[in-house]
Amino acid sequence: MTTTKRIATLLISALLFAVAGCASTSKSEGAGEYVDDTVITSKVKAEIFNEPALKSREINVETFKGVTQLSGFVSSQADVNKAVEVASRVRGVKSVRNDMKVK
Repeated sequence: MTTTKRIATLLISALLFAVAGCASTSKSEGAGEYVDDTVITSKVKAEIFNEPALKSREINVETFKGVTQLSGFVSSQADVNKAVEVASRVRGVKSVRNDMKVK
């Protein structure tokens, strides 16, 4: 019986370490968060691409823990404002960080 208990304890310990390894930290994200951020990024890119008011296709989108960063070059401040507005409307976006430049 003691051998069985030791094996069970080791298996439970290994499982706990594996689960803890998937947890997110302030500088990295867990597997589930990565998938969520990838989906958010894809949705934001699609919305920006489908927005007729945005003429620039030079907008880069990245998301980390729900915070979406827009970077790249646009033609006017109105394009900057519109891109931020479009990104903000996407479900799952917690906030938008604007690093776009007007060329």
